[in-house]
Amino acid sequence: MSVWRPKPPNLPEVMTWEELEQLPDEIAGEIELWEGRVVWAQRGPAEHQDYSAQLRNALHRRARQLIATRPDQCWQVSTGTNIFFGRTGKSDFVTPDFLIYRCLPDRYQDIRGDDVLLVGEVLSPINCHGDREAKMAKYAAGGIQWYWEVDLSPEPSRVHGIEMVRAYGLASELDGLPEGVHPLHPANYVLINEWSPKNAPGIHIELPFLIDISWQELEL
Repeated sequence: MSVWRPKPPNLPEVMTWEELEQLPDEIAGEIELWEGRVVWAQRGPAEHQDYSAQLRNALHRRARQLIATRPDQCWQVSTGTNIFFGRTGKSDFVTPDFLIYRCLPDRYQDIRGDDVLLVGEVLSPINCHGDREAKMAKYAAGGIQWYWEVDLSPEPSRVHGIEMVRAYGLASELDGLPEGVHPLHPANYVLINEWSPKNAPGIHIELPFLIDISWQELEL
């Protein structure tokens, strides 16, 4: 996940995609637009980028294996790619660390929220809880079915740089709340599984498709 900072004082509170495109790349590349509101999302440390790439590569191999046996199931995997919400317009988007999305009919198409199967965020020790909750709520509101979090170890000398991986599934209806009580967000993520090098040989889950990744495959 990006390291969120207060936005530079010379940026407006609200922008369009067209206005964002006029900014220098080094500034525009660290901004997300949430329904036009400027969210300053500065990139994380080198380890953040490296583990995002490792997760992308491992998931890409699993997606290729699926396509080999199920050609009707075509998925692509990428990192640091914008997801635009709504069928038109580009002024409401987020940029996950890695994502799985359906194969699109044409090259260089924008990826829309309903094209996306899974999004993931790599959390370095400097990420705060509020950032995480806000980003999760944004993905859930966009209807993305699967959300993964990857916690990096705060101890750089550890053999495994990844401390924990968590998989969440989208739940649009929450039962059991007291009468008259309603959730702040109508769709929320529910923890499905979690894996740590301390107690699991790797990541193993059968949804949204079979994913089996050893920790060694993710080492830098």
